[in-house]
Amino acid sequence: MKKTRKQQAQETKKHIYLTALTLFQTKGFDQVTVDEIVTKSKSSKGAFYGHFTSKYDIFLEKFNEIDHFYEEFTTTLPVNLSFKEKVISLIEAQMKYLKDDLGMDLMRSVYKSGLIENERNFFSNSERKLYKILHSFIQKAIKDGELSVQINVQETVIYITRCMRGSLYDWLVFGRDFDLLEESKGFIAIFLDGLLLNKGN
Repeated sequence: MKKTRKQQAQETKKHIYLTALTLFQTKGFDQVTVDEIVTKSKSSKGAFYGHFTSKYDIFLEKFNEIDHFYEEFTTTLPVNLSFKEKVISLIEAQMKYLKDDLGMDLMRSVYKSGLIENERNFFSNSERKLYKILHSFIQKAIKDGELSVQINVQETVIYITRCMRGSLYDWLVFGRDFDLLEESKGFIAIFLDGLLLNKGN
């Protein structure tokens, strides 16, 4: 059966996307050009710019995938989990996904690209699904009496995501001997215990 133009376009986009991710992982984000992505994917500049405005858009596309993973994962969480258990479960799944699916080399490129001043920076985008999921966790914890009603929800979301980024950064700094899953869970547990301890204030 002959493919439609839409199907062909989707396949072209996916091929360019996967080629670019492979190049970022092997060479580093800064060392890869759009021309190289086009050449390696055997496409054209017209095809590339028909799907992406820049190579930075490839990262945004990947983070949309990651956020979709977070959203799907939260639907599998048992309803009776405590606030702390939900956050730790999310972080454990997140770190496993980033470690196994993206890997250290690509995550290093992600962090380097995140330092580029860009109005669409995924690290600071509070509209991402990850931020909204954490926001809902915190609001439910307040409603259920696990957290103080005085807590600043938005600030707490920022602090939790800061713990996530810090754990990932340390993994990239200290290398493969750094146990990303266990270290990230231990780090966030200390922060969450402090929040829960002060719930009556």
